Amino acid sequence: MNAPARLNHARLVCLIGLLLWAWPSLATAQDTASLRLSLEDAQSRALAASHRLAEARARATTAENAIAVREAADRPIVAVVGGYTRTNHVTEFVVPSATGAPRVLYPDVPDNYRTRLDAQWPIYNGGRADALERAARAEASAASADVAAAQADLRLEVARAYWALVTARAASTVLEQGLARAQSQLKDARERLTAGLVPPNDVASAEAQESRQRMLLIETRNQRDTSSAELARLMGVDLLQSIEPMAELDTAATPLSEQQVLVEEARAKRNERQALELRITAADSLRDAAERARYPMISLAGGVDVAKPNPRIFPRADRWEDSWDVGVTASWALWDSGRVRADAAQAASVVVAARQRLAEFDSVVALEVRQRVLEIDSGRAAIAASADAVRAAAEARRVVVERYRAGVITQTEVLDADVALLQAELDRTRALAGVRLAEARLNRALGR
Repeated sequence: MNAPARLNHARLVCLIGLLLWAWPSLATAQDTASLRLSLEDAQSRALAASHRLAEARARATTAENAIAVREAADRPIVAVVGGYTRTNHVTEFVVPSATGAPRVLYPDVPDNYRTRLDAQWPIYNGGRADALERAARAEASAASADVAAAQADLRLEVARAYWALVTARAASTVLEQGLARAQSQLKDARERLTAGLVPPNDVASAEAQESRQRMLLIETRNQRDTSSAELARLMGVDLLQSIEPMAELDTAATPLSEQQVLVEEARAKRNERQALELRITAADSLRDAAERARYPMISLAGGVDVAKPNPRIFPRADRWEDSWDVGVTASWALWDSGRVRADAAQAASVVVAARQRLAEFDSVVALEVRQRVLEIDSGRAAIAASADAVRAAAEARRVVVERYRAGVITQTEVLDADVALLQAELDRTRALAGVRLAEARLNRALGR
C-alpha cells in the first residue's frame, strides 16, 4: 500500500472512530428534542398510554363477561359422567331354573363401571335468572360509564399539567425580561458609581434586585421542568423529554351560558351520574331476583347410562348394558327461616343508598358548576385589571427611567418601578392561567 493510500485509510479509520464516539451524544440529542403538541394531542397521548384507563377497561370487560355468565344460567347443561367402583366379594344368589339348572340372580361382580350422558335444563325459576341478567347488563353499562368518567378525569389532569407548563414558560419569559432589565440597571449603576454620580448603596440595591430576579427565574424554571415531567408521565413518554406546548395563555374568551342551563347539561352528560343511575337499576334487579327466590323452581333432567353391571336391569349381569331416564324436578321452599326476606331487605337498602348518593351528586354538581362559573368570571375580570396594571406600570417605569437619566430622582425609585412592572406582569400571567384552569374544570364538571 503506497503512502497516499495509507493516509486515506488512516483518515477513514479516524472518521469512523469519531462517528462511533459521537453517536451516543447524537442519539441523546435526538431523543431529547422538544416535543411540540397541543392540549388535544397531549390528552390523546395520555388516553392511549394510561394504566388507570387500562384497568378501568379491564373491569368493564369483566362486567360484560358477567352478562354471558347470567345468560347461560337458564340454558341446558350436558355432561359426561364416568366412574369405577371396587366392591367386596359376595355370595352369589342362585335359584333353580325350570330346566333344573341353577340360575344366578345376583352374581359376584366386584368391578363396577358406570358411564352416563346427563342433561339438566332449568325451565322455570320464577324470573330470578332474568332479573340477575338485567342486573349484570346494568352493571356492565355502569362500568362503561366509569371508563368514560376516568377518561374525563385524565383529560382534566392532563389539562392541569399542560396549563401549568404553559404558565411556567410564560412566567419564565416575564422573569427573563425582568432579569434583563435588572442587569441593565445594575450595569448603569456601576458605570455611574465609577463616574462618582451615585453612592455605593445604589449599586448594592441594584445587585440585590438582580439577585432576586435570578432566584425567581430559577424557581420558575424548576416549576416548568416539574410540570413538563408530570405531563410526560401522563402521556407515557420519557420524563426527560422536553415538551413545548403549542397553546398560549392569551386567547379569546368563550361566552358562558346561564347557570341553570349549565347545571342541566352537567346532569345530562356526566358519566358518573349515568353510572349511578345504572347501578340503581342493577340494585333494583338484584332486589327483584332476591324476592323471586320465593317462587318454585322447575327443571328437566334426563340421561343415558351405560354400566357394567347396570343396576337398573334385573337380574344383574357382568356385562355392559344401557338404560335411560327422563324426568321433571320441582322444588319450592315453603320455609327458609327468613333467608329470602333478609336478602330482599339487603338489596332494598342498597337501592336506597344508591338513590341518596345520586341526590347528593346532583347537589354537588350544581355547586361545582356555580364555583367554576364564578372562577371564570372573576378570572376574566382579573385579566382586565391586570392588563391595565401592566400598562400603567410600564408607563410609570418609562417616566421614572427618563427622570432618573435626567438626574431628577434616585435609583431606588427606578428599582421600585421595575418591581411593580414585574409584579403586574406576573399577576397577569397568573390570572390568564387561572382562567384556563377554571375553563378546564368547568368542562370536566359539565361532562364535556
